[in-house]
Amino acid sequence: MTPTGLLLYTRSRALPQALAALAAVTLLAVWAAHALDSYLDPDRRVPVVALAPLLAAAVIGTSLHTASAELDRTAVRPWWRRRALHLLALTALAAALLPLAVLTSAQTFGPPAMIRNVLGCTGLTAGAAVFLGARLSWLPVFGYVSAMYLGISGIPGGSLPAWAWLLEPGADGGASTTAALVFVLGGSLYIARGARPAP
Repeated sequence: MTPTGLLLYTRSRALPQALAALAAVTLLAVWAAHALDSYLDPDRRVPVVALAPLLAAAVIGTSLHTASAELDRTAVRPWWRRRALHLLALTALAAALLPLAVLTSAQTFGPPAMIRNVLGCTGLTAGAAVFLGARLSWLPVFGYVSAMYLGISGIPGGSLPAWAWLLEPGADGGASTTAALVFVLGGSLYIARGARPAP
C-alpha cells in the first residue's frame, strides 16, 4: 500500500479517532482501577477487567466500517489483507495498553485476564460486524458483558463454565482458550467477508 493509499485508508476508517479513543479508554481504566483501590481487593478489578475490553472492542468494531463498500468490492487487490492488518493492529494495541490498569497482580484479574477479555470481546465484535454492520457491532458484546457481569458475578465460589470466560479471575486455560477461539472465529469471519455495508 502506498503512503497515499495508507493515508486514505486510515482516514476512511477513522483510525486516528479510534487510536485516540483507545488511549482514552486506557486512561479511564487506569484511573478506575486506582479509584476503586483494586490493589487492596482483587475482586474490585472486575468492573475494570470487564468494561474496559468492552469499550475497546466497541471502538475497534466501529472502525471496521467502510464508506464505499461498492469500491471495496471492485478493488484490484484483495481487501482481506488490509482487514487483517487493521483488526490485528488495533487488537494488539488494546491488548498492550489495557493491562496497564491491572499491573499490580498477575494472579487475580490481572494482565492475563485483561488480555483474554480484549481478545474475546474483539472477536465477538468483529464477527457481529459481518452480520450487523460496523456501527452496531458493539451490541452483541454489550449484551454478553452485561449478562455475565450482572448474572454470573453474584455467584459465590466455584469454577465458571467456559462460556463465562469474561469473569474467570486467573489465566485459566479453559477461559483463555474459549476467548482465543472466539477471537479467531470472529476475526476470520470479518477478514474473509468484511463488515456488512450500512443501509
